[in-house]
Amino acid sequence: MTATTPMGRTTGTATPGGTPALVVVAHGSRDPRALSTVRALLDRVRTLRPTLPVRLGHIELNEPLLPDTLTALGDGDAVLAPLLLSRGHHVKRDIPETAAACPARTRIAAPLGPHPLLVDALHDNLLEAGWPLHAPRDAAVVLAAAGSRDPDSRTDTDRTASLLSARLDVPVLPAYASAAAPTVPEAVRALSSRGYRNVAVASYFTAPGRFATQSATAAPWIASTPLGTHPAMARLLLHRYDQALEGDGDDHAPEGARGTARPATIGPALARRPHPAHV
Repeated sequence: MTATTPMGRTTGTATPGGTPALVVVAHGSRDPRALSTVRALLDRVRTLRPTLPVRLGHIELNEPLLPDTLTALGDGDAVLAPLLLSRGHHVKRDIPETAAACPARTRIAAPLGPHPLLVDALHDNLLEAGWPLHAPRDAAVVLAAAGSRDPDSRTDTDRTASLLSARLDVPVLPAYASAAAPTVPEAVRALSSRGYRNVAVASYFTAPGRFATQSATAAPWIASTPLGTHPAMARLLLHRYDQALEGDGDDHAPEGARGTARPATIGPALARRPHPAHV
């Protein structure tokens, strides 16, 4: 086996045999709903692949912490799958450094996003929140994400916003709960100033917590729930696990995805429809 970091560095390791464990790396939260949601998601993963050893490790705030999970594996093989939606400091530094300090032989999978399966989940959650099958011409969406100072994180979130815009055929503006601009209220105001009277907030968070709650309260119309235990999340974790084992860095959708990833930009997404005042 080869231990691979998201930055492309590899180190040779030996494979003693057996199925490498899937270690899902969650951020951690003081909100108890987050931990229960992540545990329920792991149960979905185990249901999809019963023979796969599935473990949980947190970056902070919740037990088990990632170092403890990896230490318990001894010198066994594992794939670390970040339960994170974009690249950033945790993916580039924290997780690889923790893995390097433990005896387990590890590969590190790509973060979950961007990916069409996430768009499946975002779309379904918006429909559940009341998004109409045929959106009015003055409808738009704010994609509410956690935020990061890392420019790669913004790039990944922009791509998800573009994919969701193509799915819904309405403008989708990414916004952030911390560390980046615009904020969710600022994005809502920006869309409203362009004449979009029905602005929804799509919760681009893996689990309930403070950021998701704050973002939802800024919605002038409807707000979807976090991605949580949507079936697409379990499928995507397994897809990232398989990619890491195969050394496949592409972003092709696994079976069951309702869309295909394609390049897009936020500018055309905002211009996709005429200004509501001109319709």
